Amino acid sequence: MILTPLPLTPDHDIPAPVLTELVALYAANETFFALSGDFPDPGDIRPEQIAKELADELATPGASVLLARSEGQLAGIAVTLDHHPDPQDPDPWIGLLMVSEHRKGHGRRIAEAVEDTFRKAGRTAVRLAVLDNNPRGMAFWTSLGYELVDRRKDRQLQRPCTVLRKPLVK
Repeated sequence: MILTPLPLTPDHDIPAPVLTELVALYAANETFFALSGDFPDPGDIRPEQIAKELADELATPGASVLLARSEGQLAGIAVTLDHHPDPQDPDPWIGLLMVSEHRKGHGRRIAEAVEDTFRKAGRTAVRLAVLDNNPRGMAFWTSLGYELVDRRKDRQLQRPCTVLRKPLVK
């Protein structure tokens, strides 16, 4: 699995071929977007909505949008944050991990690649939040060794979430 930063044009736009790949990726995850409420119509997510969403992510200091490729094809995306806005939280975060095909091992490989990136940067743990209405997401992350550390509402939409943390042992 190869992770690369989201490429942008000199005008800070997503190149059209990449945006087309992202539209297909988001469309493949309609069930998640129905749970999350991130888009008004999860069955009809538009390229301009994805472009805005990712631009908003990248506007946050320390945020990265990483494309995951396997055999040249877009296998998924990871959005990470070097530091949570809460100064009491010392860990980096995985804000989103989404795959093109479920049950192919892509999610596990992307998560491991993100963890390795943080580990190489000297980070000792990573956190993420799983929406409480997403039992598949909870099962996935706990199977990777993430453990419950908090329950709270997310900062953006005030959705109930479970915060998970995983130590990054060298």
